[in-house]
Amino acid sequence: MADREFDIVVYGATGYTGRLVAEHFVREYGGRPDAPKWAMAGRSLTKLQDVRAAIAAPADTPLIVADADDPASLEAMCRRTRVVLTTVGPYQLYGDALVAACVRTGTDYADLCGEPGWMREQIDLHHEAAKASGARICFSSGFDSIPFDLGVLMLQKEAVKRFGRPAPRVRGRVRAMKGTFSGGTAASLSATVKAVAKNPRLVPILQSPFGLTPGFEGPDQPMGLVPHYEDDLGKWAAPFIMATINTKNVHRTNFLAGFPYGEDFRYDEMMLTSPGEAGQAAANAVADMLKNPFGAKPPKPGEGPSREERENGFYDVLFIGEMPDGERLHFGVKGRYDPGYGSTSRMLGETGMALLGSEVPGGVGTPGYFLGEALVKRLEEHAAIAFAPED
Repeated sequence: MADREFDIVVYGATGYTGRLVAEHFVREYGGRPDAPKWAMAGRSLTKLQDVRAAIAAPADTPLIVADADDPASLEAMCRRTRVVLTTVGPYQLYGDALVAACVRTGTDYADLCGEPGWMREQIDLHHEAAKASGARICFSSGFDSIPFDLGVLMLQKEAVKRFGRPAPRVRGRVRAMKGTFSGGTAASLSATVKAVAKNPRLVPILQSPFGLTPGFEGPDQPMGLVPHYEDDLGKWAAPFIMATINTKNVHRTNFLAGFPYGEDFRYDEMMLTSPGEAGQAAANAVADMLKNPFGAKPPKPGEGPSREERENGFYDVLFIGEMPDGERLHFGVKGRYDPGYGSTSRMLGETGMALLGSEVPGGVGTPGYFLGEALVKRLEEHAAIAFAPED
């Protein structure tokens, strides 16, 4: 692929999140000698030209017209680039042809997918073919699930360093977060509900933490669905809406890498509130809210917060590794920007950059498996995300 015209194509650049990904390349790599050769792609040439001007990208930034309803245009785009970054979702509605084109052409792919039913379908359809063509199909390359996938990976590296073995039990706990859900997340959830209604066979995949590890079922997992008090942290824990997808990706990373966390690995995610009755009430309120997380007026795809809101957002996630002898290890992942947009757009951009340097064989995988510590380094340098042990 070294002779391809572009290193990276941002597909969906006229959409809200796609535009932020394109802005990331302008901001981080404009004028730098190590800048990738990149292009913007979407359905409308006129809209692409407007976005190019609005984000102050160089006037000669290449533009590619490609449409999810035109598979030939997608394949032509893939043949011109080493990596495609796509924000065109819900992926179960608009992603099939692009994944297939990337697999056929040996082109690396990364998205923001949090749709485990569709992801499992793509694994079953394309994993072996992607291995043969060399294409790395890298799902969930945003807030779901990079901070969690890489947070567990880095905690386990520290556990091996300190204790000589990985932690068989890890808890992911969101300590604080300020930001908004994306319209794409809401649309993906709606599309998933409709898909399950049409195909009930998706239900076990959605329910199981091992829904993305075909052929492997690990030990029973703590599901994190019931609020409870955590004595060691002195706070109440509530269900976390993204745990359903994040836990699956963490287990797939472990599965693809040959079980460096162990085949007996147990993992869950929850949100922390506060001590006492107030914390209990807050945890119960979160659990109730998750029955209808977006309320009566969910955000629409293409909509999002202002620049000020994106830059004032943040998140702070704690990972607790529990060893068999009772020793514990704390590891933190902290992001500076709004998780759903400001940080996610940077994560997707740096996933693309890391894929350019990856030598891991092809397949349908995760950022943790394909990129690991190389992506951690890029996120620390270019996305204001910090990874560090805390004790």
